[in-house]
Amino acid sequence: MLDHTGFAVPPSQYEAVIAFYTAVLAPLGITPQMNFPGQAVGFGPSKTEARFWVSSKEGATEKATAGGVHVAFKAADHEAVQKFHEEGLKAGGTCNGKPGIRAMHPNYYASFVLDPLGNNIEAVDHIPHD
Repeated sequence: MLDHTGFAVPPSQYEAVIAFYTAVLAPLGITPQMNFPGQAVGFGPSKTEARFWVSSKEGATEKATAGGVHVAFKAADHEAVQKFHEEGLKAGGTCNGKPGIRAMHPNYYASFVLDPLGNNIEAVDHIPHD
């Protein structure tokens, strides 16, 4: 299984993308844990679990390629999925799927937001929906 993952953004968009992920991941208990100013930020639930990284790189594309990156973050419950979606839109993301049950299985509750580069990020829980 993966230890960590991430992607690079152009230096001109680095601060905006970091601000976006800081806002959208907070409802999931994922916050900046390691910061190399102007170079990279590692997000996670604790300093020993910075599992998602955004870095600055000259030559990185300014928009996601066709389909972009898709990252699904585990949410504690339906409320966290909804808050993730709200915060993502407030932080400048684009709705790519409102919170709700998905066809994957009857308890797959998720929402999707495109980040400022066009990557598809998701919050999901697998709790039975009443």
